Amino acid sequence: MLVASEFAKCSLEEIKELLAGGTLTFYSVARPVSADHAVDRSGKLATFTFGTPAFNTPSEAGNEIPNFVEPTVKASDVGTPGFARALTADGKVVADFSVGPGQREIKLAEVSCSAGAPVRVVTFAFNPEGGWPERADYYDSHPRPGYSLPKVR
Repeated sequence: MLVASEFAKCSLEEIKELLAGGTLTFYSVARPVSADHAVDRSGKLATFTFGTPAFNTPSEAGNEIPNFVEPTVKASDVGTPGFARALTADGKVVADFSVGPGQREIKLAEVSCSAGAPVRVVTFAFNPEGGWPERADYYDSHPRPGYSLPKVR
């Protein structure tokens, strides 16, 4: 999860509360370097609306259970999801999440989207570090704007 600077000091519970009534929009591949940057090279694939509260009690496996107004939505375009952006009900960007197969924060029922086909979230987990877990050797070894390099342990 890459949190927008406006909400960087919020706890995980506060971020969940901010999302009540907000949206979660899935985009094709090119995730911006931070949630403070506009989405400019990615196609919008599908949008979910969070209910109130935005999340139910987490599962025993530690996965979050999002409370969407509609559990399945229709894709608006064709593409492979690469990230999702969460906004408050009044449109402020809260955070970006990694999406896809493997150790991503959000997994969908299908690997890709087709216009008009159903889209459903099957797992949702918060990764506060914001990296791409299967490529920590790459992603977490390069500085991101405004952040220092990770410390070697």
